[in-house]
Amino acid sequence: MTIDEKTAQDLEGLLAGGETVDSLYGELRSSFDTEKSALSSEEQLKAFRDRWAGRKNGLLTHANDHWLKKAPREIKPQVGRLQNETKKHIEAGLADAKTNLGQSKQAAEGIDVTLPGPPRLIGAPHPLQLVFNEIEHIFHGLGYSIAEGPEIESFYYNFEALNFPADHPAVDEMDTLFLRDGSLLRTHTSPNQIRIMENQKPPLRCLVPGKVYRNDTADSTHSPMFHQIEGFAVDRDITFSDLKGTLGYFLRRFFGEDTRIRFRPSFFPFTEPSAEVDIYWEGRGFIEVLGCGMIDPGVFKHVGYDSEEYSGFAFGLGIDRFAMLKYNISDIQLLFQGDVRFLRQFT
Repeated sequence: MTIDEKTAQDLEGLLAGGETVDSLYGELRSSFDTEKSALSSEEQLKAFRDRWAGRKNGLLTHANDHWLKKAPREIKPQVGRLQNETKKHIEAGLADAKTNLGQSKQAAEGIDVTLPGPPRLIGAPHPLQLVFNEIEHIFHGLGYSIAEGPEIESFYYNFEALNFPADHPAVDEMDTLFLRDGSLLRTHTSPNQIRIMENQKPPLRCLVPGKVYRNDTADSTHSPMFHQIEGFAVDRDITFSDLKGTLGYFLRRFFGEDTRIRFRPSFFPFTEPSAEVDIYWEGRGFIEVLGCGMIDPGVFKHVGYDSEEYSGFAFGLGIDRFAMLKYNISDIQLLFQGDVRFLRQFT
């Protein structure tokens, strides 16, 4: 009687014919090993796996249905143990056969598995992220914390609380992207200055990075979406000298200790006095890199700060502009196109 016939016969009949449980499962494993040794292709392995481990018609399933389920109660524990041992033996044998056939196929195709594989292409840090990380590191050393805020803003936070007059050019739809409900895409990260001061008391030293939006036509130097960092400090007895010292230290750390810096008087609605900061760039002369000033007392009034007790300064810079200067990038659009050839330069 073949092993196929035996696994299809009830255990009681086999035991009555002189078989033992141990010999039945031993023969089952022996037949499996014999057939496994003759395998020579993946097609044979698939048929072999279905024959032995198939859920409906596999020999192991037949042994479970006819031997284990119908075993007399007094020997059922012994049969169950042998059934589990045989199942593990067959599963391990199938895995071993798959491995051996794979190695044989590699050898036949001349594949040397000991050689290193092809290099994996990994992503590169984006130049904007590199620049932000460096700026963040410098200001962390000065005691600044990082904060974030919403990109969809109200008119109040984006303009009114920052002392923008109603007729200021930035308020016009020519510059600002308004939404149907009257809110807008923030034009700068300065609204977060108001949000933070509303909820925290001085002393404050904060850096607020994020995306900002303007109604600009994209070209080599403009984008309707770009990245900005707002920084501000509020405490007792902060002066314009503190502002100059902070920004001078930052710019020389970022661009180099020999960087020449120039402050020029300017105007911003939320700072008074205000200034623009230039650095000297070889071949281009002085170029503007950021705006700054002492926080206007009118801004403090919106957040409930006493301008007689506290003073502060604020500054804003474009991360994209700093990246273009640092890495000599001529077109701002390269920062947003996701061209892997461009990005790999910054590994």
